[in-house]
Parts: sequence; C-alpha cells; structure tokens
Amino acid sequence: MKILSWNVNGLRAVIKKNFLEFIKDEDPDVLCLQETKLQVEQVPQEIHDLTQYHQFWNCAERKGYSGVAVFTKEKPISVKYSIGDEDFDHEGRLLLLEFKEFSLINCYFPNGQKDEVRLQYKMDYYDRMLELMQKVRASGKNLLVCGDVNTAHKAIDLANPKSNEKTSGFLPIERAWIDKIIDDGWVDTFREFNQEPDQYSWWSYRFTARSRNVGWRIDYFFVNSEFLPKIKNAFIKQEIMGSDHCPLGVEI
Repeated sequence: MKILSWNVNGLRAVIKKNFLEFIKDEDPDVLCLQETKLQVEQVPQEIHDLTQYHQFWNCAERKGYSGVAVFTKEKPISVKYSIGDEDFDHEGRLLLLEFKEFSLINCYFPNGQKDEVRLQYKMDYYDRMLELMQKVRASGKNLLVCGDVNTAHKAIDLANPKSNEKTSGFLPIERAWIDKIIDDGWVDTFREFNQEPDQYSWWSYRFTARSRNVGWRIDYFFVNSEFLPKIKNAFIKQEIMGSDHCPLGVEI
C-alpha cells in the first residue's frame, strides 16, 4: 500500500499545473492533502471524476484558507473531523480515518510566524494532537500521522539552521514537541530510511529557494513504534512541482 501526503497550497491552483498527472503517475492507494483552500461546493469537477477514490473533506469556515482532504481506494470504517477542541475545529485541519489494519490522521498544523498569539495557538494544537495520538494508540490501533507539521526537527532538516534559530518553525519549543512525541514512542519514518542532508519538503517562493534547494523538511509521516516493522519505505518526492511543498510518502 502506498500512502502519499502533499500540502498543495491551493487545490484549484495545483489542478491547473500537474495534479491530475501526478495522481495518474503515482496511483496512490491513499492521498492526503493539506491547505486545499476551498469549500466542498468549490471542489472542481476533475476531482469528482476521480471515482476510484472515496473522498473526504474538512474545510475551514474561512473561505480560501487551510483545509484538508483524503482520497482513499479502500473505504474506511469510520471518519472523524474533529481534534476534540472547538477552538481548533473551525479551521479544518484534521481528518482521522479508521481502516481495518490501522488508523490514519491527515493534519495541517498551524503556522506560528504571525505573532506570539498564533505561536501559542500552534503549541496548544500540538498538545491536543499528542493527546489524540495517544488516545488512538491506547485503543490498540496502529496509527499513521501525516501532514504539514510546520516545524523542522533538527539542523539537518533545513538549509540555514543558524539564521533561523529565532524563527517560528525552528524554535526550541517547537522542536521540543517533536522530541516529546519521539520520546513517547512515535517514529519519524523518513529518518528511518534516509539520514542524508538536503532532504527538504518546503521552499520559499522567494530568492529562487527551490532551484537552489534552500528548503525545510516540515512535512512528516509519524507512526507508533509497534507499527514501524510494517513500514517498508519512506520518501520525499522533491522532483514533483506544483506547490511550495513537495509530496512525501510511505509504503506499508
């Protein structure tokens, strides 16, 4: 089974580029999208025509903002749209799907760069997410968590760590949350298979950052450690264009 995740930074925009060709070429069993930036009634016909997939959407109340979607060939047992806190649910950031063999969370974490209030919002969201992850795991279900976490974990995960030590996305308190979940028994799947530098998933649109590969690895697949033996590969597809992020994936 191949599961892919991609922050498309506007689904309607990426459809005009290479999105449909990407799906045809990759043929994922599950595709998780973040930052869809639309309402359900605005989903283009080309997406409705992807009839090989069951489609699930969680859209933000605010138009043109946030939003996540999951396309899956296998029909899930259940789907949840809430992280369990009304302070966050209106931003359309989460889908939790239960399958027979595992559960899957597709999540778009808040960005904390705007101001201190938004940074605290991001950190509170991190706490709620860990609670949800622990709850699913305690139920006895293996769990895969994917999406745009909006934080680079270690210096190897961004091109300019020194100059970004005081930038949200690489602050000690943000990085400490990833330390915390790893200590709690969750695994960053990509680093299980690839320890090389210069492996990024997001690049600024400014300063020709992508062509120079001046990027950040802020998109992840995490699994509970008990599920790790089932993960046969984890990868980043830096060659895929269309967004300021690139897709990433795992094979189960």
